Amino acid sequence: MKIIHLADLHIGKRVNEFSMIDDQKHILNQILEIIDKEKPDAVIIAGDVYDKQVPSIEAVELLDSFIAGISKRKTTTFIISGNHDSAERLAFGSSLMAMGKIYISPVYNGKISKYTLKNDFGSANFYLLPFVKPSHVKRFFPDEKIESYTDAIKVVIDNLKLDTSEINILIAHQFVTGASRTESEEISVGGLDNVDASVFEDFDYVALGHIHRPQKIGTERIRYCGTPLKYSFSEVNDTKSVSIIEINSKEDFNLRMIPLIPKRDMRKIRGTYEELTTKTSYENTNTDDYIHVTLTDEFNVADAIQKLRVIYKNIMKLEYDNIRTRESRKINLDDMVIENKNPLEIFSEFYKLQNNKEMNDEQKEIIKKIMEEVWEENK
Repeated sequence: MKIIHLADLHIGKRVNEFSMIDDQKHILNQILEIIDKEKPDAVIIAGDVYDKQVPSIEAVELLDSFIAGISKRKTTTFIISGNHDSAERLAFGSSLMAMGKIYISPVYNGKISKYTLKNDFGSANFYLLPFVKPSHVKRFFPDEKIESYTDAIKVVIDNLKLDTSEINILIAHQFVTGASRTESEEISVGGLDNVDASVFEDFDYVALGHIHRPQKIGTERIRYCGTPLKYSFSEVNDTKSVSIIEINSKEDFNLRMIPLIPKRDMRKIRGTYEELTTKTSYENTNTDDYIHVTLTDEFNVADAIQKLRVIYKNIMKLEYDNIRTRESRKINLDDMVIENKNPLEIFSEFYKLQNNKEMNDEQKEIIKKIMEEVWEENK
């Protein structure tokens, strides 16, 4: 059973007020080409299909074109709603689309849809669980103790009555504890939306959406495929890809990833205005990329962003990093590296962050003496 795992398309998304529709159209066409080459038994889209609950007309048209493209290839497709989607809107027309082997999860109603897919080598059960909160589940299981997201998902799964002798695949859109987030996701305060991975142990594969960086959670069988495009500058070093899963038996499991090549990459560049406008600094790069510029000039360059856009057309963000800006910058303690350092070294690093210069030897001796006196008093 060969499966293509996708998620978090966020069709219609705007990044720093730049529409990503053109980039999404390019990458979705690339995914259709991968489908043509790989000829999977199924395609999974694990939520956040749209970026907004009320998507724009151009977003709806692009999804319609993409789904029609998959349907023409007669590839079975399973789609669930994510926290960015309106489950009701996404499921509109799902009965009709099912005739073309496009299966969309309905609004959660206490049960989750199950589909069994067969090929020449065997069969697999696909369970479609849209994004849910504890309150959604509690409504249908009022007698169950549901105080957390883990409780809610466990109750849902316990009521599936899985036959563990069969191959079972869950499609879900939740934050599983231990996943590495990026800046482009919605973050719940205090990690209240965490789901413990142990609730998924009876599944042969869990196709997750919600987190934008591709990664496994403990095992390759619980996996986020990530977004097909970069949606924040925290992702500049990420490689976006399509996840290909092959499950031929309980023991025979294989994962590989096919890199996706964006129409425009997302990059950070840094230097003085003169350095960045020198031809040798940009002549071998794609100047249409989405750019975060950090200028190191000590004084502001008049109308810098417009001047730079003559070369770098899609600058999304511009900032300065110089003595003046560092002096006014708030100290971020996360910037400090304290592992394997003694108290004097830690204080010295804090002093440097605060004052933009190193402590001199006299200052170090004074601090060292104060520390020794404090320790002596507390013995």
